Amino acid sequence: MKQSTSFKNNYLKNYIIKKSLYLASSYLVPYLKDETIMKLSDKLNNFNAPAGKVFFDHIFVNLKRKLPYLSKNVKTKILDNFISNFLLLSGDRRKAFIEKNGFYPPLFYVISPSMHCNLKCYGCYSANYTRKDKLSYEKINQIIDEGKSYGIFFYTISGGEPFVRKDLIDIFKRNSDCYFQVYTNASLIDGKMAETLSELGNVFPAISVEGFEAETDERRGKGHFKKIVAAMNYLKDNGVLFGFSATATRFNNETIVGDEFIDFYIKQGCFLGWYFNYIPIGREPDVKLMPTAAQRDFRRKRVAEIRETKPIVVADFWNDGVLSHGCLSGGRVYLHINANGGVEPCVFAQFAADNVFDKTIEEVLNSMYFKAIRSEQMGIKNRLRPCMIIDHPQILRKVVAKGNAAATQEGGESIITVLKDDMDKYSASYAEIADKAWSEEFGNGKYVTAKNGEKLALNEDEYYRRQLYPLEGGKNKKKENKTISMSS
Repeated sequence: MKQSTSFKNNYLKNYIIKKSLYLASSYLVPYLKDETIMKLSDKLNNFNAPAGKVFFDHIFVNLKRKLPYLSKNVKTKILDNFISNFLLLSGDRRKAFIEKNGFYPPLFYVISPSMHCNLKCYGCYSANYTRKDKLSYEKINQIIDEGKSYGIFFYTISGGEPFVRKDLIDIFKRNSDCYFQVYTNASLIDGKMAETLSELGNVFPAISVEGFEAETDERRGKGHFKKIVAAMNYLKDNGVLFGFSATATRFNNETIVGDEFIDFYIKQGCFLGWYFNYIPIGREPDVKLMPTAAQRDFRRKRVAEIRETKPIVVADFWNDGVLSHGCLSGGRVYLHINANGGVEPCVFAQFAADNVFDKTIEEVLNSMYFKAIRSEQMGIKNRLRPCMIIDHPQILRKVVAKGNAAATQEGGESIITVLKDDMDKYSASYAEIADKAWSEEFGNGKYVTAKNGEKLALNEDEYYRRQLYPLEGGKNKKKENKTISMSS
């Protein structure tokens, strides 16, 4: 009887929250001033760090601008799945995981259902995986179901080209309570696919671009840029929320953070833009394709400027460690399950010690390999260089050996063997710039410098510090549980 009453109370609570959000988005939010949206964002995220505050404020202000142009189902799924299920209503499940394991579950998974792709781009990070995909429809759903039991309702789908999987849409339908971000080359998004995504409502395509037509066609094939523009038009016309994903190399680094580039993709309808730093893995690894240390620092500063001046949400996977409180990998915030079931700490750290066909994700998170990664993350103080692949390559080599992990694609071990000296040299060159910036701009973690030169305290909210840094061994459990209840 008590369990039945509790279930009814939770159901009623969830229903009221979701209904209130939908009514507010339809009748109240469109008329709110941006300043009011920012205050509501601050309440929702409870984020006191200035950099984090700016980022989350930017998300909700730009979402307010997009809402009138989204289809009914897209709007509903953003509110139900992303804001309600993922951000607001997962606290009890996450709390149960913490009480059992002594650390926080990931916020999301990246799943690569297939490594097949209809393009052959140079420098592709996943080109050397075997094409014998092992993840079945049933196995993918089992992985997602396990994630839901820990409060995970947000999943990123990668590959390969995800839309080559004929059952991908069925996976989205079956998990209609989850929100999916899909990294795609967009070549398979036509008018019919855009209509389907509009009807589903729970899929956010992140479309890979290299710059404008010349840069994109040079890497992805002649005529591909026109396909991207067409796909974006289909998505925009059908009220689907989408964005771009750009890999920075030594040759396009400045182009993809320029005003002309940003303004073009805003005009195409992009809500969000992701930036990734090329690293020498996958097809014909080439250190010379990596942006120089100075170029990476330039991109870091430009992304911050774009966030403050343009109506688009942008984030840099390698340069926004201040926002994410360091490296995301090893299950601290996310992990990657490749098409063969190998569980990697990161999409780009392509070494696995375990497989989903042998262990649950919970067991993998408790493995020596993943615990070693999270332990090492705690010792990295400068969040401008958080990555164990290109900023602290000695850590990658250390944890791979300690966890008895093996490369998951052919030739993948080269990043810690053949290219060892190159990675050490690169990390040292960027450390010179990043350590100086961390001290001058962030006061070694104590403050940030505002545009007017004012020093602002970097008082990170204790909840977010604990939320994003797993506490191994169940330490401070009483305090942890109190903090988690804030997200319930």
